[in-house]
Amino acid sequence: MKRILVTGGAGFIGSHLCERLLNEGNDVIALDNYFTGSKSNIIHLMDNKYFEVIRHDVTMPFYLEVDEIYNLACPASPIHYQQNGIKTIKTSVMGAINVLGLAKRKNAKILQASTSEVYGDPTVHPQPESYWGHVNPIGTRACYDEGKRCAETLFMNYQVQNDVRIKIIRIFNTYGPKMHPNDGRVVSNFIVQALNNEDITIYGDGSQTRSFQYVDDLLEGMIRMMNTDDHFLGPVNIGNPNEFTINELALKVIELTSSKSKIIHLPLPQDDPTQRKPDITLAKEKLNGWEPNIHLEEGLLKTIDYFQKILKI
Repeated sequence: MKRILVTGGAGFIGSHLCERLLNEGNDVIALDNYFTGSKSNIIHLMDNKYFEVIRHDVTMPFYLEVDEIYNLACPASPIHYQQNGIKTIKTSVMGAINVLGLAKRKNAKILQASTSEVYGDPTVHPQPESYWGHVNPIGTRACYDEGKRCAETLFMNYQVQNDVRIKIIRIFNTYGPKMHPNDGRVVSNFIVQALNNEDITIYGDGSQTRSFQYVDDLLEGMIRMMNTDDHFLGPVNIGNPNEFTINELALKVIELTSSKSKIIHLPLPQDDPTQRKPDITLAKEKLNGWEPNIHLEEGLLKTIDYFQKILKI
């Protein structure tokens, strides 16, 4: 039994990860300040004697006895991370320093949940890990994009200078149950609007593309990455390479919800990427043939079912 810390453990992805790690027989600590995480995501785990929750902000130091750390603490949707840009970049940078300090003291293996946003609005398509990105360092998204890029730098430097056992993954658009209904991400936005028969809002003309990964596929990739040989550090892309336009996603959600919603178009936000698609060649090679196996329609149906229950529709 390993003692595993999940920062951001009450969030969308973190809560799923806590559940998976508990099911695999581990002792799990979830650390969260509930800025975007929710107790409702982990309440069903509270009776498990091998699960505990700590209310804490990763920007402040903390001391625990752990074997592994998954660092997921940071708001990930634009509506939340732009709400307080200074807080967002502090979470990425100071949070990384604190979790890396803990990993150094305890010789714990540590995984950084980085993001496809490090590629910015890419000029290379699809995006391989070798691509350095095209990011506006002073734009509205920079607090998140540059915070995550700096966190990757910190992870690499702690490995080089202190032999900390690090892993870095870059997560592409992920969706599934436990997403916050008001988090501003495109999948949750469209599903909530469709279930309420409200206008579906597309920013821009809808020709921009995204690759949508169901959360279970991400968890499998994360855990396989954590279990790789210490010599493989990453970064490695974890995402679904099947690419869809935003218009295609909206029409699919309307179809699956039997919604009466109409599509309307609004101006495109600053620095919104026009294309996003992972090159997962490295993940297939290094993670025992990992690749996503849940198709968009299957994942959307599971996510729609979740939102129907929480919205009582």
